[in-house]
Amino acid sequence: MTLGTVYGVGVGPGDPELITIKAYRIMKEADVIAFPKKRKGSKSYAYQIIEQYIDTDKKEMLGLVFPMTKDKDVLDRDWNIIVEEVFRCVSDGKDVAFVTEGDPMLYSTFIHMFRLMNELHPEVDMKVIPGISSINGAAAQLAIPLADGDDWTGVIPATEDRERMKKALLEHEGMIFIKVAKVLPMMIELLEELNLVDKASVVTKVTSKEEFICKDVRELRHAELEYLTLMLVRK
Repeated sequence: MTLGTVYGVGVGPGDPELITIKAYRIMKEADVIAFPKKRKGSKSYAYQIIEQYIDTDKKEMLGLVFPMTKDKDVLDRDWNIIVEEVFRCVSDGKDVAFVTEGDPMLYSTFIHMFRLMNELHPEVDMKVIPGISSINGAAAQLAIPLADGDDWTGVIPATEDRERMKKALLEHEGMIFIKVAKVLPMMIELLEELNLVDKASVVTKVTSKEEFICKDVRELRHAELEYLTLMLVRK
């Protein structure tokens, strides 16, 4: 039996023109395009990025619904289902391009797929096609360097752990707080406390048609922003 290959394909932060030439080629050559799918049926962000490049009449499209829960039993069950869906395609000799916004190895849904497929079906060949991350996209759109010289730059998932967020701000010259929308009021208070509020910017869906940029984060104290929101702080 000849198995297909699974490709983790980074398709960039939002602008379809930021897809790499290699990612474009892999999507064109793959038999199956696997993509995150929302339960309500609306197009996922990764799908929106690639749709102008894919002829869905000629390509098998595999929408995968990822579990949004911390319940371990539900996570294990749903992730096993996802991996087996992809493995069925691979078992038929089909190459699968699993597309993810940003980079496949940076806070991506592909990471868990990669680990679990290697665990359950180590015979499957898996390859990673790197992509431009939202972090790079934000730095470019804001014209703010991520790091320079001997700077320390941190990529930090924003959480409600105030002391840990404060420590990150104190110890780094540059910081990117991802998934920041849910703790934005706390982060703004912390920035004010450390006299860094004028050093911060917030970006949502960077480089896409829905991009939102705010350079005065105090205006966002009571805002409800989307999940794909990050904060860049540069001292």
